[in-house]
Amino acid sequence: QLQASGGGLVQAGGSLRLACAASGRTFSSYRMGWFRQAPGKERESVAAIGWRGGSTAYADSVKGRFTISRDNAKNTVYLQMNSLKPEDTAVYYCAASPASWAFHATDFDSWGQGTLVTVSS
Repeated sequence: QLQASGGGLVQAGGSLRLACAASGRTFSSYRMGWFRQAPGKERESVAAIGWRGGSTAYADSVKGRFTISRDNAKNTVYLQMNSLKPEDTAVYYCAASPASWAFHATDFDSWGQGTLVTVSS
């Protein structure tokens, strides 16, 4: 089970940190990802991280602004979002994949509920 939190309303240029707590599985064995879905748009990949904290991948639209990290001792993956833009407004989801490498949503088989991020201009 995955539980995402940390969303909210922030002004453009601001920061937020999302967290996704996992339970009921061996968290450290799974690759974790963050995804987002804006109104009227398809879900898109944002970032992913390997089970040891390496093998990170980012969407071009967030490179240099977002950072994914994980704390296996706390069974939690984070998404630090800086320099937020109005186009970052979306529901953000976390997901887990048993694959050693995964970035696209179809490679992830366990999903949490989303947390809404709204960036005002």
